[in-house]
Amino acid sequence: MSASATLGGGCFWCLEAAFRPLKGVVDVVPGYAGGHVENPSYEQVSTGTTGHAEVVRVEYDPDAITYEQLLDVFFAVHDPTTKDRQGADVGPQYRSIVLYEDEAQKEVALRKIRALSGLFKPRIVTEVKPLERFWPAEPEHHRYYDKYPQDPYCQAVIAPKVRKVVQSFRPLLK
Repeated sequence: MSASATLGGGCFWCLEAAFRPLKGVVDVVPGYAGGHVENPSYEQVSTGTTGHAEVVRVEYDPDAITYEQLLDVFFAVHDPTTKDRQGADVGPQYRSIVLYEDEAQKEVALRKIRALSGLFKPRIVTEVKPLERFWPAEPEHHRYYDKYPQDPYCQAVIAPKVRKVVQSFRPLLK
């Protein structure tokens, strides 16, 4: 049995690479969600006018890793206090967002944000919205970090997030 979680916290290349090493994660697909344009392209989403965020859809085995543990990793590898920005990536497509698939996911996400709210200053601005539709990104965006580990963006932005996961979440690693 598998479940899925759809999360956005900046560049989808970063989140995809951060979730891949976790046990119980079956697949991670970069894509777009939360907007109003049907079947958006990377170029369209990059304009910041489609309403979509860059997200990942994490398919996982809930017997091996929980939704709450996925949220722990999610909140550890991005800054949930910056609106429409993660580092040098700026625009609404880079916002922090949890797109829940059912009421149970919604409640876990809201509970997690309440629990973390005292740890973050300024306040957490992560959106929590129902997932209406997930659009997979174009194939060239899948496994970007695996394909281009020496790329300067990968070295400067993605690699530190992957290291953080490896160092901070050892019990959850494959």
